[in-house]
Amino acid sequence: MVQLLRVQNFMVSSDGYGTGEGQSLERPFGHADPGELFAWAGATASWPMRTDPGGSRGLDDYFTRAYGLDMGAEIMGRNKFGPLRGPWADEEWQGWWGDEPPFHTPVFVMTHHKRPSFTLSDTTFHFVDDDPATVLAMAREAAQGKDVRLGGGPTTIREFLDADLVDTLHVAVSPARLRAGVRLWESPDELDDRFHHETVPSPSGGVTHHLFWRR
Repeated sequence: MVQLLRVQNFMVSSDGYGTGEGQSLERPFGHADPGELFAWAGATASWPMRTDPGGSRGLDDYFTRAYGLDMGAEIMGRNKFGPLRGPWADEEWQGWWGDEPPFHTPVFVMTHHKRPSFTLSDTTFHFVDDDPATVLAMAREAAQGKDVRLGGGPTTIREFLDADLVDTLHVAVSPARLRAGVRLWESPDELDDRFHHETVPSPSGGVTHHLFWRR
């Protein structure tokens, strides 16, 4: 069975930004409003943070459920793990997600400043300072035959795209405009030379789903 490296449910603004400027402890996405970018998924019946019954079914719900489908490991950049930069002043910070992170797999955090691994619930975070191909090899071994999710942020996804390691991408494009931040792309058509590309408007009208798979 082929293990895929998948970008799943990654969200960008209509002008291609995956996160805004000015990331801080209080604002993980900087000046971007995550409620606006994630609104399509938050409205679905399968949204894991839903506290009330109901929610939509259909295409958006399918993608929400697919986030963890057959995933055995995750790769993320340092800025997705937290707002701290440079050497770790201390090792108390354990991510944005509290005692129950949503990954339920080993997570490989790419950083130039390594620290010991730690486990929260069923998620173990490993801190690695290696090139994308080496990190992917570690993640595939940890995934035990399942796929690996490339979780972001935009800079990390671009690094793996530039290394030609990504097999499939699902990117949900919000109508919101950020005008600044960290871009995934200027246009999704940039990937068309290496990927088949289909565009599917959400029935809710909230986003447009872009699906890519390697040629």
